Amino acid sequence: MNDLVNKTWEKEGTLVAAGKRLEYACFGQPPNEAPTLVLLHEGLGCTHLWRDFPRTLANATGFGVFAYSRAGYGKSAPAELPRPLDYMTREAMDVLPLVLDAIGIEAGVLLGHSDGGTIAAIHVGCIADRRIIGAVLVAPHFFTETASLVEIAKARDAFNTGDLRERLAKYHHDPDNAFLGWNDSWLHPDFKAWNVTDVLDDIRVPVLAVQGRDDPYGTLAQIDIVSERVTKAPVTKLILDNCRHAPHREHGPAVVAELVRFCRELDTKQSTSSAVE
Repeated sequence: MNDLVNKTWEKEGTLVAAGKRLEYACFGQPPNEAPTLVLLHEGLGCTHLWRDFPRTLANATGFGVFAYSRAGYGKSAPAELPRPLDYMTREAMDVLPLVLDAIGIEAGVLLGHSDGGTIAAIHVGCIADRRIIGAVLVAPHFFTETASLVEIAKARDAFNTGDLRERLAKYHHDPDNAFLGWNDSWLHPDFKAWNVTDVLDDIRVPVLAVQGRDDPYGTLAQIDIVSERVTKAPVTKLILDNCRHAPHREHGPAVVAELVRFCRELDTKQSTSSAVE
């Protein structure tokens, strides 16, 4: 088992990936004892903004849970700005594999929210990693929608003239780096053409896609494209009424219950596969 896991599981710490020091927190069982849920946060999230969700997941599923803050977020090292417009693809391809190596993951499920959901989908769609047995995509983005850009522009106004910067400063060491790295990319004129739906065609692990009907940052078209394009693995959709952009916070019990079911099925398949081998 990896030395990092030996020394730090069930604790908070830092690791280095792609030349950046990243904060993390882990809960539940270590990777050599159970599958691991790897949490990938939203565009303004970080390890601590998952709040009690990681521990709740660890207790409910019996899986280990590992959450980390990407560069520019939380207490992690700053990101170089401006971010490239393909920053989610770069995170999925260049950084996430190094993080998975660092924690010594043996069987993992990627659970991403918003930008994190996109990163999870890109990873499983582009990298043949036998250690990843499933993906949970919560309010992901695969193409740009006008309504999303309107909300992101509102966020810029709240950052510049409201209290958003002050609120972000409670969780991010450098709130300007965190906010501008995300906001400047999404509001760049060329980002209107951003589209990564092709990554869905080669996903070969079971997918759980979760979305709120009232999500201001994305319509149900983002989830529909998952079921249309993921044809090499089963897809389960959980669509929640009276729910906006954070289903795991707004409808926590329903989301956790579905995650328990999803993880139980993955664990059964994993155990069966291991027995056959």
